[in-house]
Amino acid sequence: MSFEAILVVALLFVGYALISARVERWSVSGPMVFTAIGVLLGPSALDVVGGSFDEGAVELLAEATLVVLLFGDATRIDLRLLRSQVAIPARMLGIGLPLTLAAGTFVTALAIDDLSLAGAAVVAAVLTPTDAALGQAVVGNPRVPVRIRQALNVESGLNDGLMLPAIAVLTALAGAEAGAESAAHWAEFAARQIGFGVLVGIAVGYLGGRAIDHFAGRGWVEGAMRQIATLALAVAAFAGAEVVEGNGFVAAFVAGMAFGVAARDRCHDAADFTEDEGQLLALLTFLFFGALLLGPRLDDLTPTVALCALAFLTVVRMVPVAISLLGLGLAWPTVAYLGWFGPRGLASILFGLSVVEEVDLGGGEVVLDVVTWTVAASIVLHGLSAGPAADRYADWFAARNETMPDDDVMPEAEVVDEMRPRMPM
Repeated sequence: MSFEAILVVALLFVGYALISARVERWSVSGPMVFTAIGVLLGPSALDVVGGSFDEGAVELLAEATLVVLLFGDATRIDLRLLRSQVAIPARMLGIGLPLTLAAGTFVTALAIDDLSLAGAAVVAAVLTPTDAALGQAVVGNPRVPVRIRQALNVESGLNDGLMLPAIAVLTALAGAEAGAESAAHWAEFAARQIGFGVLVGIAVGYLGGRAIDHFAGRGWVEGAMRQIATLALAVAAFAGAEVVEGNGFVAAFVAGMAFGVAARDRCHDAADFTEDEGQLLALLTFLFFGALLLGPRLDDLTPTVALCALAFLTVVRMVPVAISLLGLGLAWPTVAYLGWFGPRGLASILFGLSVVEEVDLGGGEVVLDVVTWTVAASIVLHGLSAGPAADRYADWFAARNETMPDDDVMPEAEVVDEMRPRMPM
């Protein structure tokens, strides 16, 4: 980027900050604003921001964003609290996630010609993780039952990390099908990616967390440096895994989980710092997403791509979630609320680019078209609907709860301890 482009982007950030609270009241989110700004500034319009998403600086920004968010999401999940409220998120992750992957694979294989079954599964895996930050009102509205907010918060915090091993394995299968290398090569690739990623993540997160907890407890660590050191652990986990040919994103997520086990009392400080930095990086990434991915594809929205995007945001997500929640006694508005709010965001963008670079899936540019338009549609639809839907659902819950007999409690109203959601963008 030129200095002129940097100046324009910096001034836009200042301008948005000045009116951010007002804009939020209109159900307009930061990702919506910066994606639109990106399209306007990109090569398809004013051409202030040029280049490609996979070139040096932009790719580094995107990777850094995902590392910070994966680590931060993982540190927010308190396993001790999760044990007492595991029913809904466990069903959504253990049953809903695999069913979503299967449904997405079916839709993608049906819609995109020349795409192998493994390739279709990779695309589905890329578009399965959700990003609660795109609809923050859904998990941040205090009138929505805590148990429901918490379920979405935990699901979005864990599903991107849980899908990473699946993406590595499916990418290996797609590479073997493409015949670029032997099946043994791709099996070894998947084993290295997952195994070394997990091992490095555990070692860096746990040992680093114990060290920070120990020295901070003795008063040897200055406050800001404690936060910087925590963020450095995320970077160290990512880089360490890449050095030994593991998956750096797997390592960053596992490191966040291990850090939470080793230094749970320090996680609040870690979350403060990673959220501030992550929010800046995320909004920049959405700007580049609009400029370099969405803008050049504005004329490439075919009926096939549109139907794929619509399917991923509706039936591919909502039906599996509904199936996974059978037997829990939840009312249909709750099931619809949990099913609809599965926004696709940064993880899908970055996983998609990473996979396309790694192996030729077939299907040409249509694969990136589907990923790009699914995320773009999610940014708008989930961003606009989050506030009104949360208010409407909260009104329904309040009215329904008031009519319940004194000795009867709605499953949605079960009291649980709340973990910290990601900051709104």
